[in-house]
Amino acid sequence: MSMEEPMGETDGGTGGGTFGTTGELPEYAERVLDVADAIPPGRVMTYGDVAEWLGEGGPRQVGRVMSLYGGSAPWWRVVRADGTLLPGHELRALAHYREEGTPLRAAGPAAEGHVPRIDMRRARWDGGADGADGGAGGAGGGAGTHI
Repeated sequence: MSMEEPMGETDGGTGGGTFGTTGELPEYAERVLDVADAIPPGRVMTYGDVAEWLGEGGPRQVGRVMSLYGGSAPWWRVVRADGTLLPGHELRALAHYREEGTPLRAAGPAAEGHVPRIDMRRARWDGGADGADGGAGGAGGGAGTHI
């Protein structure tokens, strides 16, 4: 399934992979997608960062939401903690990263396909208001500025 193609039909928000009959997303999915939409161009948050920010769920739940409903959101800005690109979507994600100026690390010669990784130290966004905070790491949930 392409992450850039939103799902259709119905499952009533039970996680079966499609929109409810009213066309509404499950509340948790809306919240995850709101965070994805708030990540500035050139910056990323990990699946775990998003879950921590929301104070609910975990990386797998965020990943599930992104795979089912993330087609209309900037899905390439919600990433794996190690900076590897989403399998099967590497080239599309890489095009977005290059267009947005997302910091990347060159792949070593042992890396499969020599696809670069995201430079998490520089690209990771903590939810700060300015979006250019130098990649402070962590999700920033607690007492920091909220999205």
